Amino acid sequence: MRLNYPTSLRIIRVPCSGKVDIIHILRAFEKGADGVCVFSCMDGDCHFKTGNFRARKRVEQAQKLLDTIGTGGERLKMYSLGSGDGPPFAKYATEMHEKIKELGPNPIKKHKKNAA
Repeated sequence: MRLNYPTSLRIIRVPCSGKVDIIHILRAFEKGADGVCVFSCMDGDCHFKTGNFRARKRVEQAQKLLDTIGTGGERLKMYSLGSGDGPPFAKYATEMHEKIKELGPNPIKKHKKNAA
């Protein structure tokens, strides 16, 4: 099956979405990411029991932080997928890409450029 999703997407694999910490998300934005998606197992279907619930809590906390600093929490999304859900992955990736195009570049990039 050939999936079509935006080529600007950079995939970083982790053993479990529960391993994604707030610092990883914020670092992505600091390094210039315009948006971040966290894809996790379906609720209750995590091999590591509660990893996806931990990830959801961290994503929600990071969204609040991003809103507080003016970057915008809508630049961060979390989606739950099954391991064989390729077409929904491509759909969500495309949706996120369109949302980021609508929002424009990461404001942190602009601040870093002006500070330099």
